[in-house]
Amino acid sequence: MKNTALTQKHIDLGARMVEFAGFNMPLEYSGITKEHLAVRNAAGLFDASHMGEFIVNGKQAKDLLQYVTTNDVSKLIDGQAQYTCMPNGKGGIIDDIIIFKHDIERYMLVVNASNKEKDLAWIMYHNSFDAKIEDISYQMSLIALQGPKASDILNSLVNFSSDNIKNFNFVVDSVAAINNVIISATGYTGAGGFELYCRNEDAPKLWDKLMEIGNEYGILPAGLAARDTLRLEMGYCLYGNDIDESTSPIEAGLGWIVKTNKKEDFIDKALLISEKEQGTKRRLIGFEMVDRGIPRKDYEILDKDNKVIGNVTSGTMSPISKKGIGMGYIQKEFSDPQSEIFISVRNKSLKACVVKPPFIK
Repeated sequence: MKNTALTQKHIDLGARMVEFAGFNMPLEYSGITKEHLAVRNAAGLFDASHMGEFIVNGKQAKDLLQYVTTNDVSKLIDGQAQYTCMPNGKGGIIDDIIIFKHDIERYMLVVNASNKEKDLAWIMYHNSFDAKIEDISYQMSLIALQGPKASDILNSLVNFSSDNIKNFNFVVDSVAAINNVIISATGYTGAGGFELYCRNEDAPKLWDKLMEIGNEYGILPAGLAARDTLRLEMGYCLYGNDIDESTSPIEAGLGWIVKTNKKEDFIDKALLISEKEQGTKRRLIGFEMVDRGIPRKDYEILDKDNKVIGNVTSGTMSPISKKGIGMGYIQKEFSDPQSEIFISVRNKSLKACVVKPPFIK
């Protein structure tokens, strides 16, 4: 397993460590629910340094990204970020990623940890443009400061108001006297906050300063488990669970990042136009348990006659609503909000209701 620049910090804090995407990562520290509630009510600090970062630069950097991704990169201005995905040529998803535009010839891509090698190979394979791709994943650390108190904490360490960083925007500035930190607002928890990209050698100092300042605001270190329950409460997709190479962005409810009207051609454009116009046979839906029970990945979704109509892709007990919640693909005719469905939990058919995420307001 690989270590991040912060692995020893997690061990010193008593984290329960697990292997994730080839990295030695903290699953939890003080408990999933406690960490989850800290992020919702105050602040949590995550090590997300396992994620991948690529630099794409050159005169045709934009053209390359327009071709391999579904969203419209031409709409970005300097200092903006964009959520998008890379189709695989068969209607599935290579990865869902975030593109940061530094300027017209320089972009940073943030990719999922388990897909770094695959993503890099895919982009390089399709690079018939005047563009260069550099993998900087192992030079960078990523610390996510999430929660309603994140601005108060960060403002103690910067010379500007972090409140001015709007959603899916970023700046490059100093934090805690550490230069050239990328500070973005693209959070995966729905609780507000920031992501701080810094050099590996600066990560321990930055982590310590955030924990020190955050102490008076109720900050807690948070692990992968809380990150998962937080994103699921918001209905955010997780690659490998809710989306993968067998799922279409249209059936996954990601049609809003598929800009079929952009003038440039892109991978799977014709297929995705067809799916947008004609619909898909199945859809990714959110659901809440009516009967008491916790849905889990791969549990079967049933109709009232116990016929299998789909499968759960993500599920948990919401620490906020105290209800079982989940996401899964089901046949289109059962996907309308408020539709009654059933989840097969340990050979019991438990009633649930289709709802539109987020699961909390």
